[in-house]
Amino acid sequence: MNSATDALWPVFEALERDLKSNSKLYMDETVLAQLDPGTGKTKTCYVWALCRDDRRWKGNSNPGVVFHFKQSRHGKHAEEILKGFSGTLQVDGYTGYNRLTSKGRDGGPITLAYCWAHVRRKFLDVVKATKSKEAQRILDLIGQIYGLEQEMQKPSPLSAAARRSIRQSESLPLIEQLFHMLRELSGKISMKSTLGSAIKYTMKLMDGLQVFLSDGRVEFDSNAVENTIRPIALLRKNALFAGSEVGGRNWAVMASIIGTCRMNGVEPYAYLTWVFEQMAKGHPRSRYDELLPWHCPNGKFAIE
Repeated sequence: MNSATDALWPVFEALERDLKSNSKLYMDETVLAQLDPGTGKTKTCYVWALCRDDRRWKGNSNPGVVFHFKQSRHGKHAEEILKGFSGTLQVDGYTGYNRLTSKGRDGGPITLAYCWAHVRRKFLDVVKATKSKEAQRILDLIGQIYGLEQEMQKPSPLSAAARRSIRQSESLPLIEQLFHMLRELSGKISMKSTLGSAIKYTMKLMDGLQVFLSDGRVEFDSNAVENTIRPIALLRKNALFAGSEVGGRNWAVMASIIGTCRMNGVEPYAYLTWVFEQMAKGHPRSRYDELLPWHCPNGKFAIE
């Protein structure tokens, strides 16, 4: 596995360069344990996912994902991974990403677009715990916006420009109404309550939650990247942990390639067979971008 990953490393690097050449990406991170040698225990490490998926607005770039196995959730890892990228990054509300907005960042500040699904979960938890009518009203407004987003996918996805136009005319008034309600509630309830906490979370992210209104490439939520990290949950159940940092790296490289194959409708075994055959034939390393999954002529199947 080490040898296979070493051989695929230049392909992984080419995939990452290709993703970062775009100006709109997603990022997320999740836990994956690693064996801590000599202790008989495991330590908490993290897998960071960098994803591109423009299919919902008919973008021209192929979808893809790269994973990085890191020893912590520190924001410096996001900064390292995103070196060379500039544009808009869609994330959850984790504060570790805030350093990316610094004016002194090499390549300039990144625009953070936040996820409304995380906001919705906050208010849904309030409704489940307290039956709050105010929280339910917020959920209803979010649901209306989700309805508009779903309509823009029928019968086929609209362009980024068309999505922006609809959002400006139909979603913007709902967003303005929602934040007006939150401001009113802030002056009437204890901000230490469960509802108050949900309101504080939302107001803190207000600017980033509205980026989707002015940029048709931005989604209402970050489900696209969350879908790519679902296999990690299976890994935690089946493999339990990575045996070492090198093992974590190996997993990240293979998961990146297999995940990108899946997103592009390419059968992974057929792709790996093809890419190793091209390497054996002496395909120049300077042209490994030609070996990315969407160029594979074998193993393609239909995807929606």
